[in-house]
Amino acid sequence: MSTEKNNAHQKAPGRSKISVRNQGQNTRPRPNRYSKNQGNRSSRDQPVEVKIGQKFPLTIKRLGINGEGIGYFKRKIVFIPGALPGEIVTAKVTDFTDRYIEAKVITIREKSPDRVVPEDPAADLVGGFELAHLSYPAQLAFKKDLILQALEKFQPKGFAHYQINDTIGMAVPYHYRNKASLPIRKIKGEVKLGLYKRGTHDIVDLPTIATQDETSMTIVRQVKKILSDASVSFYNEVKNTGLIKTIIVRANQAGQAQLVLVTNVEEFPGRLAVIDALTEKMPALTGIFQNINFGKTSLIWGDETIKLWGDDYLHEEILGLNFAFSPRAFLQLNHEQMTKTYEIAIKALDLNKEDTLVDAYSGVGTLGLSMAFFVKEVRGMEVIPEAVADARLNAAANGIENAFYEVGTAEKVFPKWAQEGFSPTAVVVDPPRPGLDAAFKRALLKTKPQKLVYISCNPSTLARDLADLDAAYQVDFIQPIDMFPQTPRWEGVVKLSLK
Repeated sequence: MSTEKNNAHQKAPGRSKISVRNQGQNTRPRPNRYSKNQGNRSSRDQPVEVKIGQKFPLTIKRLGINGEGIGYFKRKIVFIPGALPGEIVTAKVTDFTDRYIEAKVITIREKSPDRVVPEDPAADLVGGFELAHLSYPAQLAFKKDLILQALEKFQPKGFAHYQINDTIGMAVPYHYRNKASLPIRKIKGEVKLGLYKRGTHDIVDLPTIATQDETSMTIVRQVKKILSDASVSFYNEVKNTGLIKTIIVRANQAGQAQLVLVTNVEEFPGRLAVIDALTEKMPALTGIFQNINFGKTSLIWGDETIKLWGDDYLHEEILGLNFAFSPRAFLQLNHEQMTKTYEIAIKALDLNKEDTLVDAYSGVGTLGLSMAFFVKEVRGMEVIPEAVADARLNAAANGIENAFYEVGTAEKVFPKWAQEGFSPTAVVVDPPRPGLDAAFKRALLKTKPQKLVYISCNPSTLARDLADLDAAYQVDFIQPIDMFPQTPRWEGVVKLSLK
């Protein structure tokens, strides 16, 4: 497997303004500082002696897991977005409880040397840019520290001696998102497409988004113009009327794209004219879909998706294999960092032709099929039937005959396979943010595959799961990977082996 390309990643320095320790030394566990339920117990239950709108100076001590600055006022923890460690700010209280205070920055009296001007002018208005004001080397150091914080909270055996590598970043930490899901509304006669202003449902119209790749963003803006010219109706949240709610575009590395129009109702007046205009103006489109998402909901997707035109799938190449993705199939938003993640996982597993591999939470098979040529057999399970169908299709399309996929949860399918006599020598898991199910962990500890790799998107649930798995496994290394630059979101690969 190829190594990372030259200059394809940056490494954080061993110590920075936001680091909380000398990363290379063992440290004693400290009080949990991983959630808003923090602080000394002696002061935690005391009334907060502040009021809404009150201002006070505040020294920022560190960053929280959501990228907000953290300081202390009268022994109460204060969360203040946009502030950086080492800064002295004037804070204004926006909310509080008995345990913490929320505030905003009024002025910065002393700036951090790690403060930078965000590349996107809307970074202070919308989500997805929580760390855009922090220099990129400092962002990488922060993401290394996130897993250290989580380990100190859950304290798996020997965690102080874990090898935690520097975060692998990007040479250009912008324009990496290959998928755009943007709400669209008509407000006072003007069609607006962009992101919600933080804490509201007011749309900030965005001609560009610094983290979005150029293909998807260009197509989104063209779709907006075509829909506006076609005089289709747009969703009104107050009245719960109108048609188009959200525009979703996913682009591949070849510059092709898949379009989904999320609608409030199934009936789509003028649909054929819209399709004609879209396909004429945008030859990059391979398929156009309508997803019906009735009424007021915080969910982007509804249950029903209808193909309006074109191919059923968008194709993407990953590690030399061709994968087909239906509109709702999961694919990492950052192709470059996803590739690095898979390469690290494959190398960590050190597979051979005698290995039998389980790909838990397999999705459409991107990870497991990338390993199929190294092993005797791959088995994967996924709860979404459409994803399993895609995985089987992808196996056949790539000439892979030693891969088997089944619909079901890991905690049910894995023990069933064990009862049937299947005992894998290697397992790779890539669960959603809640982490591994307790029943699945019990099954892993009973089966004890020799090789285990855990890909995580949540350092907290990862650390919790490592504390459970340490009954049989030791951690060889944890490799943080910056899958989402400019945000506090975390990704990492963990190599485990039997004790």
